[in-house]
Amino acid sequence: MEPSVSRIVRIPILPLKIVNAHLLIGSNGCLLIDAGLPGSAGKVEKVLSKQGLSFKDIKAIVITHAHVDHAGGAAELREKTRAPIIAHEDDLPYYKREKQMTFCPTGRVGRLFFKTPMPHQSYTAFEPDVLLSEGNSFNLSKFGVNGTVKHTPGHTKGSISVELENKEALVGDLVASGILIGGIIRTNRAIRPPFEDDPQAVRKELLRLLDAGVNQFYMGHGGPLDAREVRRHAEALAQTPSVR
Repeated sequence: MEPSVSRIVRIPILPLKIVNAHLLIGSNGCLLIDAGLPGSAGKVEKVLSKQGLSFKDIKAIVITHAHVDHAGGAAELREKTRAPIIAHEDDLPYYKREKQMTFCPTGRVGRLFFKTPMPHQSYTAFEPDVLLSEGNSFNLSKFGVNGTVKHTPGHTKGSISVELENKEALVGDLVASGILIGGIIRTNRAIRPPFEDDPQAVRKELLRLLDAGVNQFYMGHGGPLDAREVRRHAEALAQTPSVR
């Protein structure tokens, strides 16, 4: 079956868009973009059911980076779906739980969040089935999706994004939106996520996506955002020093 235009469906891992995963529904089942916190399988299953789908319809799981709110449910969801996990080798030591995640807070919210248990929560170790390396990409056409998984470092060294031919992208935590990362107020205003390793690498990747014509950005916290707002944010990052 030829790939078709895909539908993006948000999975609310936490209320008010504070933490999102997404289903990317194509012509041959769907992809799960991020796996949420540990124990999120029931929330994924609920959204699948609303779309007339089940775990067996998930053909692959893309983990955008190794933070617990994106990778925490990956091992359980792979077991339930039998779908391969796609991720980047630069975050592999964290997926395998060989190293403790490091965090670079971006401001007051990040510093406060760092003091809570959530960022430091453990999760079941796993090894991805498909590992991207620097410069490599992964074509999703075999899953009925016109799109590609690409390395987009900056939030973490191994962050990846899904870039669709219809000029939409699912970018993990390259950018966030709203007050207190979510849907409280100013939901159409781009902000930095609570943690960010390298703002200049993030700026470079966001500008690359914009220059490629991406006009809608879906993310792990808040969103979606349009290209104009993401460009404003990317240009503002030029004045942001590294937090390391």
